[in-house]
Amino acid sequence: MWPTRPEQLVEVQRTIAMRVTEPWVPGDSPPRVAACWVCFPRGLAGPGAAGDQAWAAVVAMQGGRVLERHTTVGRAGAAYTPGLLALRVGALFETVVGMLVERPDVLLLDGTGRDHPRRCGLAVHLGAVLDLPTVGVTHRPLVASGAWPADEDGASSALRIERPDGEEVGRWLRTRAGTRPVAVHAGWRTHPATAVAVVRTTVRGRRTPEPLRRSRQLARRARAAATQPT
Repeated sequence: MWPTRPEQLVEVQRTIAMRVTEPWVPGDSPPRVAACWVCFPRGLAGPGAAGDQAWAAVVAMQGGRVLERHTTVGRAGAAYTPGLLALRVGALFETVVGMLVERPDVLLLDGTGRDHPRRCGLAVHLGAVLDLPTVGVTHRPLVASGAWPADEDGASSALRIERPDGEEVGRWLRTRAGTRPVAVHAGWRTHPATAVAVVRTTVRGRRTPEPLRRSRQLARRARAAATQPT
């Protein structure tokens, strides 16, 4: 499911985008939320290249408690190209999430979902491969647009793709008053409202959801440990 050439990925994205799935609905108890992150060598400029060393991490949490954390080292599959992020890091994410002992209820990652030229960003693609509900959280949308929400904790506003139906593919979410909102993306088997609800429960007073923040820290620590002078 991880093509190595752009034309292959485009075809896979179109196929996945057409699949009809049953929406995930969180239960009454706090969900088990995992998040994954990948980082590259410090000082790496531009889109990078195939073969770049990479450190990936995954953290699973529930109700504010860390349940699992894992890291792995690998190589990027390609340079970064907008809309084709899966070529660069898709296989790395599949590997590190696969290290979890217990399956999470939902997975967060730094990637778009339906906010994508072919409605299949990395959050959708990875979710389809892993058969896991996913939510994307990014600094900005890829192709969708929408006005920012009110400057209040938890305020949100629609992100829509400019099509005749104005499809809502995600939402701006003000995770903390006085800070820039994050773009929350509906991924695999998630609706924008569900995606926002998951992120709201994991923010814990910060701009970035806690599982995602911790996975970023873990990946960077793995990089630091591997690159420090001996």
